Amino acid sequence: MHYTPTQTADLLTRPLRYLLVDQTDHVLTITLNRPEKKNALHPPLLAELAFSLAYAHQAPDVWVVVLAAAGNVFCAGMDLKALSTGNAEPLTVPEPAGPVRVGELLAGLHKPCIAQIQGPVYAGGFLLVGGATYAVAADHATFSLPEVKRGLFPFQVLAILLDLMPARKALDLCLRGQTLSASAASEVGLVTQVVAPDALVATVADLVADLKEGSPTALRFGLSAYQELKNRPASQQQAYLHDQFTQIQQTADAREGMAAFLEKRSPNWQNQ
Repeated sequence: MHYTPTQTADLLTRPLRYLLVDQTDHVLTITLNRPEKKNALHPPLLAELAFSLAYAHQAPDVWVVVLAAAGNVFCAGMDLKALSTGNAEPLTVPEPAGPVRVGELLAGLHKPCIAQIQGPVYAGGFLLVGGATYAVAADHATFSLPEVKRGLFPFQVLAILLDLMPARKALDLCLRGQTLSASAASEVGLVTQVVAPDALVATVADLVADLKEGSPTALRFGLSAYQELKNRPASQQQAYLHDQFTQIQQTADAREGMAAFLEKRSPNWQNQ
């Protein structure tokens, strides 16, 4: 993570320029708020996003993250003008400790993240959609990787896609730059659910409610293990997972979950 818990402690009161943040009932909603530029990602927005996701990762009271967007476009990808001319705009958060790579930020979150996709997604916006645990899209949303038509290639997006779909399909999306409908994006695994536009917010809320029924400690352990497995050879995976199961049994949430089951009541999670 680019920021320490001390640095991000004031997230909810810090004035951000390109994000809206709200924390309610253990859910942190981060809304891209650069609609006049189609929520294109440039250094100041990326710094705010890194800051917010570091807070989400570190804050015990955050159990689930929702990524939303203002305006008609979810995200137009990287801001090519900012890439070509640079950016001298002052940041609203401390300077990140190194380059901000969206895929790494979401992989390191270790908490369920839901992308709430209300409009088109282009280029680097795929990093937000593919890096989220769930991607719920309005049925009119579209998905396009036009980089090769700009003389570029979506290198980081390719790595995300290879986690979600067969290699030939991932390569085809990158090589031809075709536009996918929401239903087609669902068929290849990029989107997890497609709904009518007026049902988008309610569908995400229902998914959040489902996730909050589970232990936030168990969710965190599981998502951390999922990422760790990618870095371990097959010969070490079962030993690692056995160790994780031993560790999670010692947590307060595991004890509470077992007690609640035996006592036939709903558990009271403490995220410990």
